[in-house]
Amino acid sequence: MFDQKNSLQSNSEDQLMNGVMLNAYPDSIGEQMGDMVGMLKMSQFKNVFSQFYILPTFFNSDLDRGFSIIDYNLNHVLVSEEDLRALSIMNIQLKFDIVLNHLSVASPQFQDLLKHGSKSNYKDFFIDWNKFWEGHGRMDDDGVIIPKKEFLDQLFMRKAGLPILKVFFPDGTPRPYWNTFYQDCRYNHLRPEDLEGIVGISDQQILFICEKVNLAIDGNRDLSKVRLGVHNELRRQIIQVLDRNRSYLGQMDLNARSSLVWDFYRETIGKISSYGGRVLRLDAFAYLHKEVGQSNFFNRPGTWEYLDRIRRMAKDSNMQVLPEIHAEYGSHLHAEVASRGYVIYDFFLPGLMLHTLEKGTNRALLKWVREILDKGYKTVNMLGCHDGIPVLDLKGKDLDGVYNPGLLLDREIEELMDTLMERGGRVKNLYDPSGRKISYYQINATFFSALGESEEKLLLARAIQMFMPGIPQVWYLDIFAGKNNYQAADSGGSGGHKEINRSNISLEEVKKGLEKDVVLQQLSIMRVRNTSKAFMGNLRINETTDGQLDLLWTFQNTRAQLRADLQTLTFTIEYTEGAEVKRMALNKG
Repeated sequence: MFDQKNSLQSNSEDQLMNGVMLNAYPDSIGEQMGDMVGMLKMSQFKNVFSQFYILPTFFNSDLDRGFSIIDYNLNHVLVSEEDLRALSIMNIQLKFDIVLNHLSVASPQFQDLLKHGSKSNYKDFFIDWNKFWEGHGRMDDDGVIIPKKEFLDQLFMRKAGLPILKVFFPDGTPRPYWNTFYQDCRYNHLRPEDLEGIVGISDQQILFICEKVNLAIDGNRDLSKVRLGVHNELRRQIIQVLDRNRSYLGQMDLNARSSLVWDFYRETIGKISSYGGRVLRLDAFAYLHKEVGQSNFFNRPGTWEYLDRIRRMAKDSNMQVLPEIHAEYGSHLHAEVASRGYVIYDFFLPGLMLHTLEKGTNRALLKWVREILDKGYKTVNMLGCHDGIPVLDLKGKDLDGVYNPGLLLDREIEELMDTLMERGGRVKNLYDPSGRKISYYQINATFFSALGESEEKLLLARAIQMFMPGIPQVWYLDIFAGKNNYQAADSGGSGGHKEINRSNISLEEVKKGLEKDVVLQQLSIMRVRNTSKAFMGNLRINETTDGQLDLLWTFQNTRAQLRADLQTLTFTIEYTEGAEVKRMALNKG
């Protein structure tokens, strides 16, 4: 049996072992995490997982499916202390997020700022946009400083327009705060009493204005263009009233120059450790350091200073850090992070896997595998996940006039994107400050649907993943060959594209799934990876044609070997179990 204690070596800061990691929300199975625990106790799941990456609806949150955190206390609607004890008894190590760049508008800290304004103890906890850019731009008619072009052009944007959310202080003045990621602002209906401060209009006119404005709100129309007849001149005042009374959510960027923020990080890391966390995923860490004249994405040397500071805090709580970062392969940022001893996410594997199975060639995949081995990268890889399938990551990049090629050619990436879009995927793009699209970013789809809903491709993809270097992380929905959920994507609002791959599975659906070969065979393949000591040793890439794979792991007297035909989608796995040699195969027909 696999020694679960070795799935994380606490004596060596960054030595993650090779046990299989489950990835899911607390309520991805059934309705609460207790249902997930119940599934993991089923005989079919015995020895399949030794780690569990629990997504942050584990905490109290309100937006972006958990990544807009209110506080890091247990979300008792979904999670109980009994669930954590049960996972500990099963020797399943836990991985959690700390969202370094931002907190929710609804967090106690930001609520204190809204309540007390400039007198709040947290006035410098978040980033006042105008204060940050003071002296480096011009104030526009809406009271927002527009940075000088040479500064604005440097900014790396995750959405169209300036990365701000306007909120109102107790004195009624609007304040723009830095908001890199999601926001959701909603106008509440205008009530007659809201207009009492506007002189010169009768009760009947007030009712007319309320009706017109509320119809515009319900229709999600531009309020600045609502026709109010003879009262058009009041539109600005009315919008000001609506702004003061609106409801908004948002992920507000933290000011890492504040000592209070670092006190908060230390407290949070200790809290996560108390839940049994042993791996700390650093979400959005590359956006944390901000400097005028820099890109606000992995600024150097500031980001390294912050990262090392967080790593020291985590080490004090017996936790390892796993930085989460997306960048073009050609930027070599993955190599830079790995060179400093950090475990890195293998965001290249999903796209490479799709390319490998669609084209029936091992060339691009093995180029990446050899780099991992040659440079000694420590990685966590995945196929599907809570986010999208990365495509930007595969690209090359021009650095200082020298073009560094990607893992795939641009035309190969475009072909892959076209295929995924034809199979129902939704695209996510990046934008410049004017709102112009500058690059594609990722495709949102289940991995099964991305594969054309081919069970043979899914099984081979899973087998190859299990023989890759690093920790294999497995999205719960992929185990059950989950398909694109278009209804969820269409009704999910601005971030709805991600919901295409986040369907919850009922316990009844789990039971039905466990009657299917595609599910049971995946579990068998993962069990080999999770229990065989061969994967603690060395990987050898045996010579084959481009259309085949032959991967051999050996450690002491144990071995595990995958032989695959990428053209016919057939494969065999041979592995030792004690003195016995066992074999599993997938052959068409």
